[in-house]
Amino acid sequence: IDLLLELGLSNYGFNKGKGDYSTMKEEFQLAKENDIDINSIFLWLNADRDTIGQLGEANTLIFNNLKELDTKPTVWVSFSNNFFKNINHEESLKLALEMLRYIKTLSTEVGCDLALYNHGGWFGNPHNQIELIKQLDDSSISMVYNFHHAHEYLDEFESVAKKITPYLSYVNLNGMKKEGPEILTIGEGDHELSMIKNLIDQGYNGPWGILGHIKTEDVRDVLIRNLAGLEKINEELRSSK
Repeated sequence: IDLLLELGLSNYGFNKGKGDYSTMKEEFQLAKENDIDINSIFLWLNADRDTIGQLGEANTLIFNNLKELDTKPTVWVSFSNNFFKNINHEESLKLALEMLRYIKTLSTEVGCDLALYNHGGWFGNPHNQIELIKQLDDSSISMVYNFHHAHEYLDEFESVAKKITPYLSYVNLNGMKKEGPEILTIGEGDHELSMIKNLIDQGYNGPWGILGHIKTEDVRDVLIRNLAGLEKINEELRSSK
């Protein structure tokens, strides 16, 4: 929280990964006391732990905590590719729809919206996510699009942007080069500016996020670099008008 205040950031997404969720409620309370909004919480589904009717320990704790919290972040849900191992597209759709309906029920019970998060693999394919959202037919379900999981769609991104924009609730930025790396400072890539322009041109006017998850560096340094890169991108956008 101190770091966010230092950098002038007023909201963030909660993601502990495989970490400790025992202090989750305390963190949400601390954020609230400092007028910082936790706008999302990441829910990672793994077929080895999570099934319909029975989530793994960490995910169960997430929903139990959300029941008791006043803050109601959007649940950003993604699937491990082990859900879709050795099954075809239609079978994958059926399985994902069943699981998403279950997660949507849990999210609604605790007062949270749901968004599909692209994290690679079958579920991270934007075309598959659009098909899922259409079949779910629930206007409260949206998409979160992460540039750092979009490298394989760079050549078709203009078309992708047109398709996903009506469903987008959040976009997380990253420097983008075809050859990688996966995580790159904003403004150091070759494609992020044109990708942002494509989304704006298609009518996206929602929030934009930056990343801080580089394990080998101090997150403060990573965020400062990305904030500087974001300002560079903003300058280029202003000059192109």
